[in-house]
Amino acid sequence: MAAVSVPLLLLSAAFFWSLAAAAEGGNAPAGNTTELQKHVAFFDSHHDGIISFSETYKGFRALGFGVVISKLSATFINGALGPKTRPENATASRFSIYIQNIHKGVHGSDTGAYDSEGRFVHEKFDEIFTKYAKTLPDGLTSEELDEMVRANREPKDYKGWLGASTEWETTYKLAKDKDGFLRKDTVRAVYDGSLFSKLASEKKGPSANQT
Repeated sequence: MAAVSVPLLLLSAAFFWSLAAAAEGGNAPAGNTTELQKHVAFFDSHHDGIISFSETYKGFRALGFGVVISKLSATFINGALGPKTRPENATASRFSIYIQNIHKGVHGSDTGAYDSEGRFVHEKFDEIFTKYAKTLPDGLTSEELDEMVRANREPKDYKGWLGASTEWETTYKLAKDKDGFLRKDTVRAVYDGSLFSKLASEKKGPSANQT
């Protein structure tokens, strides 16, 4: 997966919010929104194409994470991606992530299901399951997921290793089914950003009581 956060999977994460076209503010033309932009739009609660530190924190809380983990995740994610995605004419904090440039946060040692521009690559996505889903054709066990992550590691790409491991471990924890499988349709919904609205809705209420 792409690099981006305790996962960009959790920034990685997302609702299908369209990004309005704008001359400034970091917005991408709505008609050209990539899957990766959709993937992170969940955190853009102001719908302005910019994800602030507080928006990332609130997004993690909405997904059911506690206060400490949410603060640490927001610090790590916005601290890493803010400078990478910041345009020259930016006026927001350096800890703000500009969705228009989120593709600049893509890391190595991933599946290749996002290309360098953040577009979804169906063939690479299908390979995740044709190569590593050995127990069920449309589901990955924890062990099969670990095997996939190790197989995609590029030599000495330690940041990529960490990003990929964190993303997939978090995705598995959030989205595995009752039998311990991470299903293909669920992973697809992570890539296009449609899963996290559902998860946030399911966790609404209990997350407010976690610490």
